[in-house]
Amino acid sequence: MIRITKIFNFETAHVLYNYDGKCKNMHGHSYKLFVTVKGNPIKDLDHHKNGMVVDFGDIKKIVKEEIVDIWDHAVLVNGDSPHKLLGESLENQGHKVIFCEYQPTCENMLYDIAAKIQSKLPNHVQLAYLKLHETENSYGEWIAEEN
Repeated sequence: MIRITKIFNFETAHVLYNYDGKCKNMHGHSYKLFVTVKGNPIKDLDHHKNGMVVDFGDIKKIVKEEIVDIWDHAVLVNGDSPHKLLGESLENQGHKVIFCEYQPTCENMLYDIAAKIQSKLPNHVQLAYLKLHETENSYGEWIAEEN
């Protein structure tokens, strides 16, 4: 079994409803996402992906389409909270708003990212690990064996 990792960067803002700290105000982060998948390399000389678990380009396509292109330069808002009104106001002013069914913390974002990626991976490839940096020294991790 081999693990391969691709790293992505995107800029996203979020607002945390009812949070009691400094980050209760809308703010953004330069997120860094590590996506690790695992599988066995293809062993078929006639296969165009021979020797690969999966093409890095295929991982890039999935993550860009499901996460980066959608979340980059957007505001994540808990659509189940009173912040929905804030999100609607921002949207009406032309801002890119993503309404989540959860509090948009790093932790919950990881669950969402995992579900989106897993639904698009080929059958022979498994999502193994995610790491999402909110800042240079603050990050969350999602590990397949624990979920």
